[in-house]
Amino acid sequence: MSLQEFIKLLRTRWITVCVAALSVVLGAVVITLLTTPMYQASTRLFVSTTAGSSLAETYQGNRFSQERVKSYAELLTGETLAQRTIDKLDLEMGAAELQSRVSASAKLDTVLINVAVLDPSPVRARDIANTLSDEFVSMVRELETPGDGAAADARVVVEQRASIPSHPVIPKTSRNLGIGVLLGLALGIGLAVIRDMLDNTVKDRDAIERITGAGIVGTVPLDKDRRKQPAISFDNDNSAIAEAFRKLRTNLHFLAVDNPPRVIVVTSSMPSEGKSTTAINLALALAEADHKVVLVDGDMRRPALHRYLDLVGPVGFSTVLSGGASLNEALQKTRFSGLSVLTSGTIPPNPSELLGSQSARKLLMELRSEFDYVIVDSTPLLAVTDAAILGAGADGVLIMARYGQTRREQLTHAVESLRNVGAPLLGAVFTLTPTRRNTAYTYSYYGEYGSTRSASNEVSKSRQSDPNNPAGPSSTVGEPGNGIAQPTGGRRRKREQTDD
Repeated sequence: MSLQEFIKLLRTRWITVCVAALSVVLGAVVITLLTTPMYQASTRLFVSTTAGSSLAETYQGNRFSQERVKSYAELLTGETLAQRTIDKLDLEMGAAELQSRVSASAKLDTVLINVAVLDPSPVRARDIANTLSDEFVSMVRELETPGDGAAADARVVVEQRASIPSHPVIPKTSRNLGIGVLLGLALGIGLAVIRDMLDNTVKDRDAIERITGAGIVGTVPLDKDRRKQPAISFDNDNSAIAEAFRKLRTNLHFLAVDNPPRVIVVTSSMPSEGKSTTAINLALALAEADHKVVLVDGDMRRPALHRYLDLVGPVGFSTVLSGGASLNEALQKTRFSGLSVLTSGTIPPNPSELLGSQSARKLLMELRSEFDYVIVDSTPLLAVTDAAILGAGADGVLIMARYGQTRREQLTHAVESLRNVGAPLLGAVFTLTPTRRNTAYTYSYYGEYGSTRSASNEVSKSRQSDPNNPAGPSSTVGEPGNGIAQPTGGRRRKREQTDD
C-alpha cells in the first residue's frame, strides 16, 4: 500500500479510527478513575564498613560495602522485615501484601539504597517507610555482629528519612491517557485496514471499469435533497449534481458521435443505487438541451416514476401492451418542458413475458420514431430479468454502481446478465459519490470545461458542415455549463442555443 493509498484509506475510514481511539481513551479514563490513589514515601540508606588503617584496607572495605548493598536490597523486600514492620506498627495486612508495596534499588558502584513504599494513605506510607528502615538497621546489626560481641564489620545508617508525600504517584493520568491515545490510534488504523481489506464494494473508477469492461459515463455526487425531490430543475440549477448530469448527457453523445444511442435502459445490480433518480435527471438534462424526451417506467413490479413526478400511475406501459389504451392516451406531459412520461401502468401478473414480447419492442420503436430520446427506468438486474430483456432491444444500457454499497460480485453478475442476452452496455454511472474536497470525487466543472470551450466549438462547427452526418447539417445546442455542442436530431427545428 502506497502512502497516497494509506492517506486515502484514513480519510475514508476516519470514523472507524476516531471511534476506536475514543473508545480506548475512554477506557483509559475509566481505569484511571477506578484505580485507588497510591502515595509513595521514600528513604535512603547508607552502607558502611569499618575503616582500615591503610589505603588497601580502605579499598577492600569499600568493595565489601558495595557487595553488601546487593544482599541488603534483597533483605529489604523480604518477608522477615515485612513481618517485623507489621508487628511494630500493628498493621492490618499480611507480610506478602506489604512486600508487594516495598521496593529497594541500589545504584551501581555505590553504597546507597533507596527504599520506596506505596500506600493509599500518605501518612501511613511515611510511617511504614521509616519503620521499615529502622527495623532494617536493627536487623543488619543483629546479622553482622559476631557471636563474641565484637564490633560488626558493616553497618547501615538511615541517611534520609521519609516525609509525607503531597500527591499520589498512582494512577499516572497523563501516562495512561497518552498510552490510550497511541493504542487507540493503532487499533483504529488496524481496524480500518482490516475493514478495507474485507470490503469488496466499489469505491474507485478503476474497479468499475475493470468489472464492467466499459468506461464510466458519469459520476453523480451525493445530494441529500434528492431524497425529497428526485427531479432537478435544470433551468436555474448549476449545482454540482446538476452539472454531473449535464456531463453525463454530453458523454452519451460522444459515445457514438455519428449515431448516438437514443433508446437507453437505466438499470442497476441491486435496489437503492440511484437508478430512478439517474433516469429522471438524465431525461431532464436531455430535455434541457432542447431534445424531445420520453421517460418510460419499465419497472412493472415496483413502479416509482409516477410518485416522483406526481403523475397518474394506473394507465401506462402495461396498459398499452395489453391493448387497454393507445400510446397517445397513455403518454403524460410533465411540468418540465420537453419531457413526456409513460408510467408503468397496472402491475401485470407476468411482467417478464410482457416486456419480452414483440409488442413491447414495437412500442419502444414507436417511441423512438416520435421522440429524440427514450429513457427507460428498469428493474435491478439481480432481482429479476426484466432489465436484461429490455436492454436486449435497446440501443444501450447504463448500469448504476453506488459508491461504497454496490459489491463487486453483484456488479459482475449484473454485467454477465446483460452479456448473456446480448444487451449492449454503454457504460457505468458511479452514483452517490462523496463530495469531500480534494478527493477524486470533487467537482469543479466550470474551471475544467472553461479550458475546453474553444475546442468544443470547433467540434460543433465541423458537425454542422459534415455532409455525412445522418442528422443532416443540423445546428447544435450548447451544453449548459460546459460549452460542448450536441446534435439535436434531424426532425426538429435547427437552431443554436448558448448558455447564460
